[in-house]
Amino acid sequence: MDDLNDVAVFVAVVDAGSFTRAAERLKVSRPVVSKQVSRLEESLGVRLLNRTTRRLSLTEAGRIFHAQTSRGLEDIAEARAEVSRLQEQPRGVLRINVPMSFGILHIAPLLPAFMQQYPELTVEMDLNDRKLDVIEEGFDASVRISDLPDSTLVARRLAPCRHVIVAAPAYLERHGIPDRPEDLLEHEVLSYSLQQSAQAWHFLEPGGQPTQVAVAGRLQVNNSLALREALLAGMGIARTPTFLVGDDLRQGRLTTVLDACRSLEVSIYIVYPQRRYLSPKVRAFADFLVAKIKDPPYWDQLSPQ
Repeated sequence: MDDLNDVAVFVAVVDAGSFTRAAERLKVSRPVVSKQVSRLEESLGVRLLNRTTRRLSLTEAGRIFHAQTSRGLEDIAEARAEVSRLQEQPRGVLRINVPMSFGILHIAPLLPAFMQQYPELTVEMDLNDRKLDVIEEGFDASVRISDLPDSTLVARRLAPCRHVIVAAPAYLERHGIPDRPEDLLEHEVLSYSLQQSAQAWHFLEPGGQPTQVAVAGRLQVNNSLALREALLAGMGIARTPTFLVGDDLRQGRLTTVLDACRSLEVSIYIVYPQRRYLSPKVRAFADFLVAKIKDPPYWDQLSPQ
């Protein structure tokens, strides 16, 4: 940083035409200016200025150095101004990573209003169920559905993510309604393979007794939208988040079972690398999601919104 300051002082001396005028512009003493230029010359191992009592002139090395560094200082000043401008209001490119099904159902529909509110923002949304390294892969923020967020990231809770055990009425008419978690062993279970404890479902029964059931079925998928289609087709029973099937439950296309037993409970977070100097675009996006999704979330409302 001292070298950069010395370069800036040298350029100021050349542009002002004298040490005295440069000192006045920089609001420092003339000896300070002279010392910094001398230190720069010593660091470079070359004389940049020819000094006489009457005039100041550049050496050949000085002319080359001034031409290059003055452009560099202009670039730095422009970059600082641009960064400051970015901190004033949301603008630039916002790169976000979201789980695929949640992103399609609940983030994508919100983007038109968000982008209309912030017309200087460009959004790049990555739909991926894989847990990515936000920092390493260059994302500004990520939506995570988990029990505990990554401790290396700042996490802001958006809403709870309730899971329910559901099936189509037609399936239940053919195979009966399970009364206890153990009854699932007699049913065709549809599994979301990326879900936490996909093959071992945990329940808390009404009396507080924890129960685990090792489920198995002929269909396992790694996308919950595909799982929903199988449910609607009456292929079996599944444990699924209400954000996926809330409307189906309200419309009667799917029915919950084992309602007395608590199942998987996690939360939906927006996470980002740090809180200090948080960019306006990330803050705006997080605030927007909190305001739109709310707690309890709109998909858990009893009537259509």
